[in-house]
Amino acid sequence: MLKLTWDDVYDFERDNVRSSITLIEQKTGKSKSIALNVKVVNALKLFAHNAAKQGRFLIENSTTQKAISRIQAYRLIVAASKALEFQHRVSCHSLRKTFGYHAWKDGVSPAILMEIYNHSSLAVTRLYLGISQDDIDAVYLNIKLIA
Repeated sequence: MLKLTWDDVYDFERDNVRSSITLIEQKTGKSKSIALNVKVVNALKLFAHNAAKQGRFLIENSTTQKAISRIQAYRLIVAASKALEFQHRVSCHSLRKTFGYHAWKDGVSPAILMEIYNHSSLAVTRLYLGISQDDIDAVYLNIKLIA
């Protein structure tokens, strides 16, 4: 995300935020399309009003006009979590894991999340999401086989 440019998310010819972005995964070199939901599109529209410039990074250091570093992103997230008085330690990776956990809790199949995360197996995704025996037991206890 730190390397995203305005050209990746904004169509300057049509003067509009794109509905999806295409990324090349650094580890695998595979192309991945990511749909942008309405909330993301609206946030980008607000941000674009003052910030969208061709060839510039979406999140950049205002002094150097380069993408912020992973360390700077971490510092920003930690500062925000402290300001919000979060109880647990938060990192950039926490955001990725939290996305998957909440998607899973909302009913997204772990197989779909495995694909999103590009994990090699469902077992890896299960560990990654922190799916516990309590979560598994809840499925058995709450399933309604007879109306």
